[in-house]
Amino acid sequence: MEDRVPPDLTHPIALALRALALQYPEAREEFPWGDRVYKVRGKIFLFLDDGAGHLGVGAKLPQSNAFALMMPGCTPTGYGLGRAGWVSGRFVPGSEPPVELLASWVRESYIAVAPKRLSKVAGTA
Repeated sequence: MEDRVPPDLTHPIALALRALALQYPEAREEFPWGDRVYKVRGKIFLFLDDGAGHLGVGAKLPQSNAFALMMPGCTPTGYGLGRAGWVSGRFVPGSEPPVELLASWVRESYIAVAPKRLSKVAGTA
């Protein structure tokens, strides 16, 4: 399947989360299905989108799932991923959570998905 590259990110929070995600060991940016995702060893740990006037973030949150789902704009991720602790947030301009909170989601998701050795190498375990 050929990747369809989505438009470049422009939202400042999306750009910050992208930079953070790519700092983790063996993290890669890929574009399956035309979506922007971040993977470690072939496994997705972050979905990121800032098109259509919103910021979209999808992450696996085994510890903070219940808290995240209480936030406006957050729902269990579709395609059955919500049952595995994945949360999708869709935030219109002005409603975005603080970048520090979303950065903690990226970290938690990386730790949940990455092999333990990589989490430890990253200093995140």
